[in-house]
Amino acid sequence: MGLTCGLIASFSGLTGSLYVWQPEITALLNPKLLKVENFEAINERSFLKTAASLSEIHKDSITQLLLPYREQQTISILFKNGKTLYYHPVTQNFLGEKTSSILFFEDLLSLHRTLGIPNIGKYIIGGSTLLFLFFLLTSGAYIWWKIYAKNLLKGFKIKWNYKISKLNFTIHKALGIYFLIPLAIIAFSGAYFTYIPYYKSALKVFDGFTKTTPDTQKNHFKNTIDFNDLLRNSTEHYALRAIYFPKDSSDKYRFRYIKDRPIKAGLRKTKEVELTLTGNATILSDFSIDSNSNRIAAQFYPIHIGEIMGVFGRFLVFVSGFIPFVLFITGCRIYFIKKNKK
Repeated sequence: MGLTCGLIASFSGLTGSLYVWQPEITALLNPKLLKVENFEAINERSFLKTAASLSEIHKDSITQLLLPYREQQTISILFKNGKTLYYHPVTQNFLGEKTSSILFFEDLLSLHRTLGIPNIGKYIIGGSTLLFLFFLLTSGAYIWWKIYAKNLLKGFKIKWNYKISKLNFTIHKALGIYFLIPLAIIAFSGAYFTYIPYYKSALKVFDGFTKTTPDTQKNHFKNTIDFNDLLRNSTEHYALRAIYFPKDSSDKYRFRYIKDRPIKAGLRKTKEVELTLTGNATILSDFSIDSNSNRIAAQFYPIHIGEIMGVFGRFLVFVSGFIPFVLFITGCRIYFIKKNKK
């Protein structure tokens, strides 16, 4: 299992580590597309005004319209022809289209989540991640405990003056126990993105502590509302993050909101509104009224990438991503050394 799932976990860990700093790297490499001078001084109304104007200009050719969020301080539009163009959030000036560095990180994320294999790739990643969590990490911790239960300090030490074979073993057992908890959290939260329905079903056990039900979570606006009215009216507690446009006459608009535009530590608070072409608007989710299970589910991404703990959490995830690869290499050496002895 270490030779198979361990290899996939190593690949997933390495690609995940590289992606942790994606916001900073892409912003550094693409300042003209993603950065805006005096961004903090721009108010929310200016963002919404520009978004409304751009949506009116391009109308039916738009698939998604993304407002400033994380590393992106500009407004981007994904068109039906597949192109993504960037615009200034105040002047509406055209800034350019996706660069190779932005596409690189998009491809990296795809590899991290699916190995680049359509349909089944995410199940290979998700299944290997759970096996890594429930078998490799737990069995390694069990072996460690059996050996060092009476001398815990020895189990945490790496003695660099050992010969290569024994040094390899001490590195394996020490790093494995040092990063046991971070790796377990990363693996458990990562598998969520493959098995979302199963996780959400299990999380409903926490809904027993709240009176909120799926029916009460959906709140309909009393009167019909126009697309531009909903776009221009900012909300008190959320910032508009994205608009997903209908694919055909039977589809709907989706408005997604986020508590904070820049990356911040803490809980991820979101809101989602659905709008029909006839003007009927429905609040699909809102952190302030969501069930406990939905609130918990919303935290899997910031937990997985470490953002829930700020820069320290992200750095911890970055370092932890390299550990499965080190464990794989040292584990292979242990395996082949024992095999050769036999």
